[in-house]
Amino acid sequence: MSWGQPAQNILVIGATGVIGTYITRAIVDAQHHFNRICVLTSEKTLLEKVQDICALESWGVEVFVGNLDDEHRVKEAYRGIDTVVSCVGRKGVEKQIPLITWAEEAGVRRFYPSEFGTDIEYWPESVHEPPHLAKLKVRAHMQSMKKLEYTYLVTGPYSDLYFGPMKGRPELGSFDVSLKRAVLLGDGEGPVSFTAMIDVGKFLVASLLNGRASRNTTLIVHSFTATPHEILAEYEEQTGCTWERSYTSIERLKEMEKEEYQIYSPLALVATLRRIWTAGGTLYKFYDDSILECIDPENLYSQVTANIAKQEDGEHPFPSLLRKLSLQ
Repeated sequence: MSWGQPAQNILVIGATGVIGTYITRAIVDAQHHFNRICVLTSEKTLLEKVQDICALESWGVEVFVGNLDDEHRVKEAYRGIDTVVSCVGRKGVEKQIPLITWAEEAGVRRFYPSEFGTDIEYWPESVHEPPHLAKLKVRAHMQSMKKLEYTYLVTGPYSDLYFGPMKGRPELGSFDVSLKRAVLLGDGEGPVSFTAMIDVGKFLVASLLNGRASRNTTLIVHSFTATPHEILAEYEEQTGCTWERSYTSIERLKEMEKEEYQIYSPLALVATLRRIWTAGGTLYKFYDDSILECIDPENLYSQVTANIAKQEDGEHPFPSLLRKLSLQ
């Protein structure tokens, strides 16, 4: 694979995670474009997600087993690979630093670090935001590589999650179908650029196929833009009734941030991100049209429809490659 050429031999890390499920399925759906599709998974995942792993193998995906800190296993998986797509979760972000080093040593051509979220270099103050710190370390290390190319795929917040209920703390923003109750962030008029999780996979595949446009760059993509008021209006239209509503100001979001960090709550990062989104942190100055025009993204109507169905049917605790297949 010379520079700027489409990916041919792909290894996905974190293939069965929350966003990795959607990315892996999109790559598999486009497998006629690629020579090899491989995944690197842990023994724990091999045992806990037997059906997903079996499905991958039945689709012709090569499965490698090993821990991310095992250099020998990782480099075995890298053999013959030109493109690595990392979908590790937030807890595994810094583990990508040695993965990047080993990728260059193994002759991998392109590495996609696990970004898939708010642009961590959008504002000068971004360097101080807790959710961004680990990703910024990864970017700094990525820039130190001599031969390894990179692509950062920056998306908006996942509409699949934002459009749902926040059972633990509704003040952080919530759309509860059963209660017909919404908590809107800010004054309800602040636009947010969302990305549906299924579209993250589509955008990723489009960038794999467009090697020249995606080489050593940050690709900024999204599915649609909507305000909290517009989201609520769509829920009311589709459910045929008026919902109860309340608001959480940015000032209150900041207070909750401090409260959650003081008790080391996992909701602290959620509060930070939702404050960033509400303050306009997804309204980037440009979008990558060379990627956007390649797919037909989700929209406000389709995402509300999907979320109503998901809430009425009961949410699944973990995504599944098989379950996603059954929904298509």
